[in-house]
Amino acid sequence: MIPFDTLLIFIPAAFALNLTPGNDMLFCLGQGMKSGPRAGMAASLGIATGVFLHTLAAGVGLAALLAAHPGAFEAIRWGGVAYLVFLAIQAFRGPAMLEAREGAIRNSARKAWRDAVVVSLLNPKVAVFVLAFLPQFVDPGRGSTFLQFLLLGGILNIGGTLINLAVGGFAGSIGRWLTASRRAARAFQMLTGCVFLGLAARIAFDRR
Repeated sequence: MIPFDTLLIFIPAAFALNLTPGNDMLFCLGQGMKSGPRAGMAASLGIATGVFLHTLAAGVGLAALLAAHPGAFEAIRWGGVAYLVFLAIQAFRGPAMLEAREGAIRNSARKAWRDAVVVSLLNPKVAVFVLAFLPQFVDPGRGSTFLQFLLLGGILNIGGTLINLAVGGFAGSIGRWLTASRRAARAFQMLTGCVFLGLAARIAFDRR
């Protein structure tokens, strides 16, 4: 359906985009620092889920609607900002990592996945990016544009997920190592909150 020479251009471009630090990578980093490697890696899978849903929506035209109606774009964008601020407040007010129990860590991984899905879905930049980037490699003459969207979006998503898994896992291992120090653990929680606030600010002041 998609020529091999097209994939030779698309895959390196998608990999380069995935390597560029962005909102998704920062969120996985923050979750890994906050709750350990399982949460960081779960967050990366949550981001992947959100990106897949954005790709699916783009295939049926929702991304075009967001791009054409600034009001809808702004409503979703500010919803994402509010949610990230809420997560930051939770990080500032939460108990130190040293006090977390093993059961809480397992719950944190599930919660990290859920939070990542919400953050990804409330980031309209992802939908607009998918709409702007993927169509460059879609040709209606090669068959279903919907299937082409899914294939290209899947390639983009797999690369980003692998990178975010590494980022979340590495950040989490640092957080686990720091549980030996209550003061260091608390400092990392504060840093995690600052990461979420910085991410919220980036989305809030970023222009279309």
